Amino acid sequence: MSSGSLRVEGTNIVNERGEGVILRGAGLGGWMTMENFITGYPGCEFQIREALDDDLGKEKAAYFFDKFLEYFFAEPDAIFFKSLSLNCIRIAINYRHFEDDMAPKVLKGDGFRHLDRVIKICAEQGIYTILDMHTAPGGQNGGWHSDHGTHIANFWKHRDFQDRLVWLWTEIASHYKDEKWIAGYNPMNEPADPNHSGLINYYDRVYEAIRSVDTHHILFFDGNTFSTDFSGFPDDAKTRWPNSAYAIHDYSVYGFPKSPEPYARTDEQKRRMHRSYEKKRAWMDERGLCVWNGEWGPVYARKQYDGDATDEMNERRYNVLKDQLDMYDKDRLSWSIWLYKDIGFQGMVYVSPDTPYIQLFSSFLQRKYRLAVDSWGADDKSVKYAYDPIVQLIKEAVPNEEDRKLYPFPVWGVEERVTRLARCMLVSEFMVMEWADHFKSYDEKQLDELAQSFKFENCLKRDGLNKVLTDYATETKGSL
Repeated sequence: MSSGSLRVEGTNIVNERGEGVILRGAGLGGWMTMENFITGYPGCEFQIREALDDDLGKEKAAYFFDKFLEYFFAEPDAIFFKSLSLNCIRIAINYRHFEDDMAPKVLKGDGFRHLDRVIKICAEQGIYTILDMHTAPGGQNGGWHSDHGTHIANFWKHRDFQDRLVWLWTEIASHYKDEKWIAGYNPMNEPADPNHSGLINYYDRVYEAIRSVDTHHILFFDGNTFSTDFSGFPDDAKTRWPNSAYAIHDYSVYGFPKSPEPYARTDEQKRRMHRSYEKKRAWMDERGLCVWNGEWGPVYARKQYDGDATDEMNERRYNVLKDQLDMYDKDRLSWSIWLYKDIGFQGMVYVSPDTPYIQLFSSFLQRKYRLAVDSWGADDKSVKYAYDPIVQLIKEAVPNEEDRKLYPFPVWGVEERVTRLARCMLVSEFMVMEWADHFKSYDEKQLDELAQSFKFENCLKRDGLNKVLTDYATETKGSL
Protein backbone atom coordinates (compact mmCIF):
# COMPACT_ATOMS: atom_id res chain seq x y z
CA MET A 1 0.00 0.00 0.00
CA SER A 2 1.26 3.44 -0.87
CA SER A 3 1.84 5.96 1.87
CA GLY A 4 0.88 8.80 -0.44
CA SER A 5 -2.11 11.03 0.25
CA LEU A 6 -5.47 9.71 -0.84
CA ARG A 7 -7.96 11.71 -2.87
CA VAL A 8 -11.44 11.36 -4.34
CA GLU A 9 -11.69 10.80 -8.07
CA GLY A 10 -15.24 10.46 -9.30
CA THR A 11 -16.95 7.84 -7.17
CA ASN A 12 -13.68 6.31 -5.97
CA ILE A 13 -10.91 6.93 -3.46
CA VAL A 14 -7.52 6.67 -5.13
CA ASN A 15 -3.87 6.87 -4.08
CA GLU A 16 -1.13 9.11 -5.49
CA ARG A 17 -0.71 6.76 -8.47
CA GLY A 18 -4.40 6.94 -9.30
CA GLU A 19 -5.03 3.38 -8.11
CA GLY A 20 -8.34 2.67 -6.42
CA VAL A 21 -8.22 2.12 -2.65
CA ILE A 22 -11.06 0.62 -0.63
CA LEU A 23 -10.88 1.64 3.02
CA ARG A 24 -12.03 -1.22 5.24
CA GLY A 25 -11.73 -0.82 8.97
CA ALA A 26 -13.36 0.14 12.24
CA GLY A 27 -14.19 3.08 14.45
CA LEU A 28 -11.99 3.82 17.45
CA GLY A 29 -14.86 4.97 19.64
CA GLY A 30 -14.87 5.20 23.41
CA TRP A 31 -11.33 6.59 23.47
CA MET A 32 -11.00 10.31 22.73
CA THR A 33 -14.77 10.41 22.88
CA MET A 34 -15.83 8.13 25.70
CA GLU A 35 -19.27 6.52 25.51
CA ASN A 36 -21.35 4.94 28.23
CA PHE A 37 -22.02 1.56 26.62
CA ILE A 38 -18.38 1.25 25.53
CA THR A 39 -16.70 1.75 28.91
CA GLY A 40 -19.54 1.18 31.36
CA TYR A 41 -20.29 4.56 32.90
CA PRO A 42 -23.80 6.15 32.98
CA GLY A 43 -24.73 9.38 31.21
CA CYS A 44 -22.26 11.53 29.29
CA GLU A 45 -18.48 11.82 29.41
CA PHE A 46 -18.43 15.33 30.85
CA GLN A 47 -20.64 14.17 33.73
CA ILE A 48 -18.42 11.29 34.80
CA ARG A 49 -15.29 13.41 34.45
CA GLU A 50 -16.79 16.05 36.73
CA ALA A 51 -17.92 13.38 39.21
CA LEU A 52 -14.48 11.81 39.33
CA ASP A 53 -12.94 15.26 39.89
CA ASP A 54 -15.20 15.58 42.93
CA ASP A 55 -14.38 12.14 44.31
CA LEU A 56 -10.65 11.93 43.59
CA GLY A 57 -9.59 15.51 43.11
CA LYS A 58 -8.68 16.96 39.73
CA GLU A 59 -5.07 15.72 39.74
CA LYS A 60 -5.83 12.05 40.44
CA ALA A 61 -8.84 12.05 38.12
CA ALA A 62 -6.70 13.50 35.32
CA TYR A 63 -4.11 10.81 36.03
CA PHE A 64 -6.68 8.03 35.60
CA PHE A 65 -8.09 9.41 32.36
CA ASP A 66 -4.62 9.98 30.94
CA LYS A 67 -3.63 6.38 31.71
CA PHE A 68 -6.91 5.21 30.19
CA LEU A 69 -6.03 7.05 26.96
CA GLU A 70 -2.52 5.60 27.02
CA TYR A 71 -3.62 1.99 27.41
CA PHE A 72 -6.85 1.92 25.36
CA PHE A 73 -5.01 1.97 22.04
CA ALA A 74 -1.33 1.20 21.72
CA GLU A 75 1.06 -0.56 19.35
CA PRO A 76 -0.28 -4.11 20.04
CA ASP A 77 -3.75 -2.90 19.03
CA ALA A 78 -2.44 -1.56 15.72
CA ILE A 79 -0.49 -4.77 15.05
CA PHE A 80 -3.57 -6.90 15.70
CA PHE A 81 -5.78 -4.64 13.58
CA LYS A 82 -3.39 -4.89 10.65
CA SER A 83 -3.19 -8.69 11.06
CA LEU A 84 -6.87 -8.83 10.07
CA SER A 85 -6.01 -7.15 6.72
CA LEU A 86 -7.92 -4.01 7.73
CA ASN A 87 -6.45 -0.73 6.53
CA CYS A 88 -8.29 2.21 8.13
CA ILE A 89 -9.34 3.41 11.58
CA ARG A 90 -11.90 6.17 12.08
CA ILE A 91 -10.87 7.98 15.28
CA ALA A 92 -13.73 9.60 17.18
CA ILE A 93 -12.54 12.76 18.93
CA ASN A 94 -14.12 15.13 21.43
CA TYR A 95 -13.56 18.87 20.97
CA ARG A 96 -12.97 19.15 24.74
CA HIS A 97 -9.50 17.59 24.34
CA PHE A 98 -8.42 20.66 22.37
CA GLU A 99 -10.47 23.53 23.77
CA ASP A 100 -12.13 24.39 27.07
CA ASP A 101 -15.64 25.87 27.17
CA MET A 102 -14.37 28.50 29.60
CA ALA A 103 -11.43 29.35 27.34
CA PRO A 104 -12.89 29.29 23.81
CA LYS A 105 -10.50 29.32 20.86
CA VAL A 106 -7.48 28.69 23.08
CA LEU A 107 -5.75 25.50 22.00
CA LYS A 108 -4.81 23.20 24.88
CA GLY A 109 -1.09 22.53 25.06
CA ASP A 110 -1.27 18.73 25.15
CA GLY A 111 -4.43 18.28 23.09
CA PHE A 112 -2.69 16.47 20.25
CA ARG A 113 -0.41 14.25 22.37
CA HIS A 114 -2.42 11.02 22.37
CA LEU A 115 -3.84 11.59 18.90
CA ASP A 116 -0.34 12.10 17.45
CA ARG A 117 0.78 8.87 19.10
CA VAL A 118 -2.05 6.76 17.70
CA ILE A 119 -1.80 8.21 14.19
CA LYS A 120 1.92 7.41 14.25
CA ILE A 121 1.57 3.81 15.39
CA CYS A 122 -1.19 3.24 12.84
CA ALA A 123 1.00 4.69 10.09
CA GLU A 124 3.85 2.39 11.11
CA GLN A 125 1.50 -0.56 10.48
CA GLY A 126 0.24 0.80 7.17
CA ILE A 127 -3.14 1.82 8.57
CA TYR A 128 -4.86 4.98 7.38
CA THR A 129 -6.77 7.11 9.90
CA ILE A 130 -9.82 9.34 9.51
CA LEU A 131 -10.36 12.04 12.13
CA ASP A 132 -14.01 12.11 13.17
CA MET A 133 -15.36 15.08 15.17
CA HIS A 134 -17.75 13.03 17.28
CA THR A 135 -18.77 15.94 19.49
CA ALA A 136 -19.31 19.61 18.79
CA PRO A 137 -19.63 22.56 21.17
CA GLY A 138 -23.27 22.74 22.22
CA GLY A 139 -24.02 19.34 20.73
CA GLN A 140 -24.75 18.63 17.06
CA ASN A 141 -27.48 16.12 17.89
CA GLY A 142 -29.43 14.88 20.90
CA GLY A 143 -27.31 11.79 21.47
CA TRP A 144 -25.22 10.94 24.53
CA HIS A 145 -22.23 10.61 22.19
CA SER A 146 -22.21 14.33 21.43
CA ASP A 147 -21.48 14.82 25.14
CA HIS A 148 -23.68 17.77 26.06
CA GLY A 149 -26.33 16.15 28.25
CA THR A 150 -29.56 17.25 26.56
CA HIS A 151 -31.74 16.29 23.60
CA ILE A 152 -31.54 19.83 22.20
CA ALA A 153 -28.78 20.24 19.59
CA ASN A 154 -27.70 23.75 20.49
CA PHE A 155 -24.86 23.82 17.97
CA TRP A 156 -27.43 24.87 15.37
CA LYS A 157 -28.84 27.63 17.57
CA HIS A 158 -25.68 29.56 18.46
CA ARG A 159 -23.24 31.06 15.99
CA ASP A 160 -20.50 31.04 18.60
CA PHE A 161 -20.53 27.24 18.80
CA GLN A 162 -20.21 27.08 15.03
CA ASP A 163 -17.39 29.63 14.95
CA ARG A 164 -15.47 27.65 17.56
CA LEU A 165 -15.68 24.38 15.65
CA VAL A 166 -14.62 25.99 12.38
CA TRP A 167 -11.66 27.48 14.25
CA LEU A 168 -10.78 24.12 15.79
CA TRP A 169 -10.84 22.32 12.44
CA THR A 170 -8.47 24.95 11.08
CA GLU A 171 -6.09 24.15 13.94
CA ILE A 172 -6.41 20.39 13.41
CA ALA A 173 -5.93 20.60 9.65
CA SER A 174 -2.93 22.87 10.07
CA HIS A 175 -1.41 20.41 12.51
CA TYR A 176 -1.89 17.38 10.23
CA LYS A 177 -1.68 18.89 6.74
CA ASP A 178 1.48 16.93 5.89
CA GLU A 179 0.50 13.60 7.45
CA LYS A 180 0.03 11.26 4.48
CA TRP A 181 -1.37 8.37 6.50
CA ILE A 182 -4.40 10.43 7.43
CA ALA A 183 -7.01 9.54 4.82
CA GLY A 184 -9.07 12.59 5.65
CA TYR A 185 -11.27 14.55 8.01
CA ASN A 186 -14.86 13.78 9.05
CA PRO A 187 -15.96 17.31 10.09
CA MET A 188 -19.02 16.24 12.06
CA ASN A 189 -20.45 12.95 13.28
CA GLU A 190 -24.20 12.43 12.83
CA PRO A 191 -25.48 15.99 12.57
CA ALA A 192 -29.15 16.57 13.35
CA ASP A 193 -30.00 20.03 12.03
CA PRO A 194 -33.78 20.57 12.02
CA ASN A 195 -33.58 23.10 9.18
CA HIS A 196 -30.90 21.44 7.01
CA SER A 197 -29.59 24.87 5.98
CA GLY A 198 -27.44 25.27 9.08
CA LEU A 199 -25.57 22.09 8.23
CA ILE A 200 -24.84 23.20 4.68
CA ASN A 201 -23.65 26.57 5.95
CA TYR A 202 -21.35 24.81 8.43
CA TYR A 203 -20.00 22.50 5.73
CA ASP A 204 -19.34 25.48 3.46
CA ARG A 205 -17.47 27.27 6.23
CA VAL A 206 -15.48 24.28 7.49
CA TYR A 207 -14.55 23.24 3.94
CA GLU A 208 -13.16 26.69 3.20
CA ALA A 209 -11.38 26.85 6.57
CA ILE A 210 -9.70 23.46 6.16
CA ARG A 211 -8.75 24.15 2.55
CA SER A 212 -7.12 27.42 3.61
CA VAL A 213 -4.44 25.37 5.39
CA ASP A 214 -4.72 21.88 3.89
CA THR A 215 -5.50 21.36 0.21
CA HIS A 216 -4.85 17.61 0.16
CA HIS A 217 -6.89 15.57 2.61
CA ILE A 218 -10.33 14.17 1.77
CA LEU A 219 -13.33 15.57 3.62
CA PHE A 220 -15.97 13.00 4.59
CA PHE A 221 -19.34 14.72 5.01
CA ASP A 222 -22.00 12.93 7.09
CA GLY A 223 -25.59 13.21 5.95
CA ASN A 224 -28.09 15.04 8.11
CA THR A 225 -30.34 13.40 10.72
CA PHE A 226 -27.74 10.95 12.00
CA SER A 227 -26.12 10.41 8.58
CA THR A 228 -29.29 9.19 6.87
CA ASP A 229 -30.64 12.21 4.96
CA PHE A 230 -29.04 14.13 2.08
CA SER A 231 -32.23 15.78 0.82
CA GLY A 232 -31.08 19.24 1.91
CA PHE A 233 -27.64 18.96 0.32
CA PRO A 234 -26.76 21.19 -2.67
CA ASP A 235 -26.97 19.82 -6.21
CA ASP A 236 -23.58 21.38 -7.00
CA ALA A 237 -21.80 19.42 -4.26
CA LYS A 238 -19.25 17.90 -6.66
CA THR A 239 -17.91 21.31 -7.73
CA ARG A 240 -18.72 23.07 -4.46
CA TRP A 241 -16.71 20.66 -2.29
CA PRO A 242 -14.09 18.97 -4.51
CA ASN A 243 -12.13 16.01 -3.09
CA SER A 244 -14.96 15.04 -0.75
CA ALA A 245 -16.85 11.85 0.05
CA TYR A 246 -20.26 11.45 1.65
CA ALA A 247 -20.88 9.32 4.73
CA ILE A 248 -23.88 7.15 5.40
CA HIS A 249 -24.35 5.18 8.64
CA ASP A 250 -25.93 1.90 7.62
CA TYR A 251 -27.08 0.22 10.84
CA SER A 252 -29.57 -2.57 10.21
CA VAL A 253 -32.44 -3.06 12.68
CA TYR A 254 -31.89 -6.80 12.34
CA GLY A 255 -28.62 -6.48 14.24
CA PHE A 256 -30.20 -5.16 17.45
CA PRO A 257 -32.36 -6.42 20.33
CA LYS A 258 -35.39 -4.49 18.99
CA SER A 259 -35.33 -6.31 15.65
CA PRO A 260 -38.94 -6.79 14.48
CA GLU A 261 -38.18 -10.50 14.01
CA PRO A 262 -35.19 -12.85 14.30
CA TYR A 263 -32.95 -12.56 11.27
CA ALA A 264 -33.26 -15.73 9.20
CA ARG A 265 -31.69 -14.51 5.92
CA THR A 266 -35.01 -14.69 4.11
CA ASP A 267 -35.33 -13.04 0.72
CA GLU A 268 -37.71 -10.46 2.17
CA GLN A 269 -35.34 -9.58 5.03
CA LYS A 270 -32.44 -9.22 2.61
CA ARG A 271 -34.60 -7.07 0.34
CA ARG A 272 -35.49 -4.74 3.21
CA MET A 273 -31.87 -4.49 4.27
CA HIS A 274 -30.75 -3.71 0.74
CA ARG A 275 -33.53 -1.19 0.23
CA SER A 276 -32.54 0.68 3.39
CA TYR A 277 -28.95 0.81 2.20
CA GLU A 278 -29.93 1.95 -1.30
CA LYS A 279 -32.10 4.77 0.03
CA LYS A 280 -29.28 6.12 2.16
CA ARG A 281 -26.85 6.37 -0.76
CA ALA A 282 -29.33 7.24 -3.54
CA TRP A 283 -28.59 10.99 -3.52
CA MET A 284 -24.88 10.39 -4.11
CA ASP A 285 -25.45 7.73 -6.75
CA GLU A 286 -27.70 10.06 -8.72
CA ARG A 287 -24.88 12.63 -8.83
CA GLY A 288 -21.85 10.41 -9.28
CA LEU A 289 -20.40 11.12 -5.84
CA CYS A 290 -18.14 9.02 -3.60
CA VAL A 291 -19.90 7.14 -0.78
CA TRP A 292 -18.35 5.99 2.51
CA ASN A 293 -20.14 3.91 5.13
CA GLY A 294 -18.76 5.56 8.25
CA GLU A 295 -20.63 3.41 10.80
CA TRP A 296 -22.53 0.15 10.78
CA GLY A 297 -22.66 -3.24 12.45
CA PRO A 298 -24.68 -5.37 14.89
CA VAL A 299 -24.37 -5.60 18.65
CA TYR A 300 -23.85 -8.94 20.36
CA ALA A 301 -25.44 -11.03 23.09
CA ARG A 302 -23.50 -11.81 26.27
CA LYS A 303 -23.67 -14.91 28.44
CA GLN A 304 -24.04 -12.98 31.69
CA TYR A 305 -27.14 -11.20 30.35
CA ASP A 306 -28.59 -13.45 27.65
CA GLY A 307 -27.74 -16.90 29.01
CA ASP A 308 -28.31 -19.98 26.86
CA ALA A 309 -29.68 -17.89 23.96
CA THR A 310 -26.33 -16.11 23.48
CA ASP A 311 -24.77 -18.32 20.81
CA GLU A 312 -27.90 -18.54 18.68
CA MET A 313 -28.47 -14.78 18.89
CA ASN A 314 -24.88 -14.05 17.88
CA GLU A 315 -24.99 -16.45 14.95
CA ARG A 316 -27.95 -14.45 13.62
CA ARG A 317 -26.02 -11.21 14.13
CA TYR A 318 -23.01 -12.60 12.23
CA ASN A 319 -25.38 -13.43 9.38
CA VAL A 320 -26.57 -9.81 9.36
CA LEU A 321 -22.91 -8.80 9.21
CA LYS A 322 -22.16 -11.13 6.29
CA ASP A 323 -25.17 -10.07 4.27
CA GLN A 324 -24.35 -6.39 4.72
CA LEU A 325 -20.77 -7.04 3.66
CA ASP A 326 -22.00 -8.85 0.57
CA MET A 327 -23.83 -5.68 -0.46
CA TYR A 328 -20.82 -3.48 0.23
CA ASP A 329 -18.42 -5.78 -1.57
CA LYS A 330 -20.52 -5.70 -4.74
CA ASP A 331 -20.39 -1.91 -4.69
CA ARG A 332 -16.68 -1.76 -3.76
CA LEU A 333 -17.75 0.41 -0.85
CA SER A 334 -15.33 1.75 1.76
CA TRP A 335 -16.55 1.11 5.29
CA SER A 336 -15.75 1.55 8.96
CA ILE A 337 -17.55 -0.86 11.28
CA TRP A 338 -18.51 0.30 14.75
CA LEU A 339 -16.57 -0.73 16.95
CA TYR A 340 -12.94 -1.68 17.64
CA LYS A 341 -12.89 -2.01 21.47
CA ASP A 342 -15.35 -1.96 24.35
CA ILE A 343 -16.39 -3.93 27.46
CA GLY A 344 -18.19 -6.66 25.53
CA PHE A 345 -21.22 -5.43 23.56
CA GLN A 346 -19.99 -4.60 20.07
CA GLY A 347 -16.21 -4.46 19.94
CA MET A 348 -13.82 -6.53 17.87
CA VAL A 349 -11.90 -6.88 21.11
CA TYR A 350 -13.30 -6.39 24.59
CA VAL A 351 -12.07 -6.04 28.15
CA SER A 352 -11.80 -9.40 29.90
CA PRO A 353 -14.26 -10.07 32.75
CA ASP A 354 -11.23 -11.01 34.89
CA THR A 355 -9.73 -7.50 34.82
CA PRO A 356 -9.82 -5.15 37.83
CA TYR A 357 -12.13 -2.69 36.04
CA ILE A 358 -14.82 -5.23 35.16
CA GLN A 359 -14.53 -6.89 38.57
CA LEU A 360 -15.00 -3.54 40.28
CA PHE A 361 -18.08 -2.62 38.28
CA SER A 362 -19.63 -6.06 37.78
CA SER A 363 -22.77 -5.55 39.88
CA PHE A 364 -23.14 -1.94 38.72
CA LEU A 365 -23.05 -3.06 35.07
CA GLN A 366 -25.68 -5.71 35.79
CA ARG A 367 -27.99 -3.07 37.20
CA LYS A 368 -27.29 -0.71 34.32
CA TYR A 369 -28.28 -3.47 31.94
CA ARG A 370 -31.51 -4.25 33.82
CA LEU A 371 -32.46 -0.56 33.96
CA ALA A 372 -31.55 -0.09 30.27
CA VAL A 373 -30.04 3.32 30.96
CA ASP A 374 -27.75 3.25 27.92
CA SER A 375 -29.43 4.25 24.67
CA TRP A 376 -27.36 2.07 22.36
CA GLY A 377 -28.85 -1.33 21.66
CA ALA A 378 -30.53 -1.56 25.06
CA ASP A 379 -32.97 -4.34 25.90
CA ASP A 380 -35.74 -2.65 27.88
CA LYS A 381 -37.74 -5.77 28.76
CA SER A 382 -37.23 -5.25 32.51
CA VAL A 383 -38.45 -1.65 32.55
CA LYS A 384 -41.11 -1.47 29.83
CA TYR A 385 -43.77 -1.53 32.57
CA ALA A 386 -42.53 1.90 33.72
CA TYR A 387 -42.10 3.65 30.38
CA ASP A 388 -44.90 2.27 28.21
CA PRO A 389 -47.50 4.23 30.21
CA ILE A 390 -45.61 7.47 29.45
CA VAL A 391 -45.68 6.65 25.74
CA GLN A 392 -49.38 5.89 25.94
CA LEU A 393 -50.05 9.09 27.89
CA ILE A 394 -48.39 11.18 25.18
CA LYS A 395 -50.34 9.42 22.42
CA GLU A 396 -53.60 10.02 24.27
CA ALA A 397 -52.76 13.63 25.11
CA VAL A 398 -51.61 14.38 21.54
CA PRO A 399 -54.03 12.38 19.35
CA ASN A 400 -52.95 14.05 16.10
CA GLU A 401 -50.17 11.80 14.84
CA GLU A 402 -48.56 14.61 12.84
CA ASP A 403 -48.09 16.64 16.02
CA ARG A 404 -46.09 13.75 17.48
CA LYS A 405 -43.56 13.75 14.63
CA LEU A 406 -40.98 15.94 16.35
CA TYR A 407 -37.54 16.23 14.78
CA PRO A 408 -35.49 14.07 14.43
CA PHE A 409 -38.48 12.03 13.29
CA PRO A 410 -38.48 9.32 11.93
CA VAL A 411 -35.21 8.37 13.63
CA TRP A 412 -36.89 9.28 16.92
CA GLY A 413 -40.56 8.42 17.27
CA VAL A 414 -42.49 8.88 20.51
CA GLU A 415 -41.05 5.69 22.02
CA GLU A 416 -37.47 6.67 21.24
CA ARG A 417 -37.96 10.18 22.58
CA VAL A 418 -39.27 8.81 25.87
CA THR A 419 -36.35 6.37 25.92
CA ARG A 420 -33.80 9.15 25.48
CA LEU A 421 -35.30 11.71 27.88
CA ALA A 422 -37.00 9.72 30.62
CA ARG A 423 -34.69 6.73 30.82
CA CYS A 424 -31.28 7.38 29.30
CA MET A 425 -30.87 10.97 30.47
CA LEU A 426 -32.97 11.26 33.63
CA VAL A 427 -32.26 7.95 35.32
CA SER A 428 -28.64 7.73 34.22
CA GLU A 429 -27.69 11.09 35.72
CA PHE A 430 -28.78 9.84 39.13
CA MET A 431 -26.27 6.97 38.77
CA VAL A 432 -23.24 9.12 37.87
CA MET A 433 -22.00 9.73 41.41
CA GLU A 434 -22.39 6.06 42.31
CA TRP A 435 -20.14 5.17 39.37
CA ALA A 436 -17.53 7.66 40.55
CA ASP A 437 -17.77 6.47 44.16
CA HIS A 438 -16.27 3.14 43.09
CA PHE A 439 -12.94 4.99 42.75
CA LYS A 440 -12.98 6.49 46.25
CA SER A 441 -9.80 5.96 48.24
CA TYR A 442 -7.93 4.59 45.20
CA ASP A 443 -4.31 5.68 44.96
CA GLU A 444 -2.41 6.19 41.70
CA LYS A 445 -1.13 2.63 41.63
CA GLN A 446 -4.66 1.26 41.88
CA LEU A 447 -5.92 3.74 39.30
CA ASP A 448 -3.18 2.63 36.95
CA GLU A 449 -4.19 -1.00 37.42
CA LEU A 450 -7.80 -0.13 36.63
CA ALA A 451 -6.78 1.70 33.47
CA GLN A 452 -4.58 -1.21 32.41
CA SER A 453 -7.74 -3.32 32.12
CA PHE A 454 -8.19 -1.69 28.71
CA LYS A 455 -4.79 -2.78 27.38
CA PHE A 456 -4.88 -5.11 24.38
CA GLU A 457 -3.13 -7.79 26.42
CA ASN A 458 -6.05 -7.73 28.87
CA CYS A 459 -8.75 -8.01 26.23
CA LEU A 460 -10.52 -10.93 24.58
CA LYS A 461 -11.12 -11.19 20.83
CA ARG A 462 -14.52 -11.56 19.23
CA ASP A 463 -13.31 -14.23 16.84
CA GLY A 464 -16.56 -14.66 14.91
CA LEU A 465 -16.71 -10.98 14.05
CA ASN A 466 -13.01 -10.71 13.25
CA LYS A 467 -13.08 -13.71 10.92
CA VAL A 468 -15.94 -12.24 8.91
CA LEU A 469 -14.16 -8.90 8.63
CA THR A 470 -10.93 -10.55 7.52
CA ASP A 471 -12.77 -12.59 4.88
CA TYR A 472 -13.98 -9.34 3.32
CA ALA A 473 -10.73 -7.38 3.74
CA THR A 474 -8.21 -9.67 2.08
CA GLU A 475 -5.71 -8.37 -0.42
CA THR A 476 -7.73 -9.75 -3.33
CA LYS A 477 -10.66 -7.58 -2.29
CA GLY A 478 -8.66 -4.60 -1.12
CA SER A 479 -8.39 -2.47 -4.24
CA LEU A 480 -10.28 -1.52 -7.35
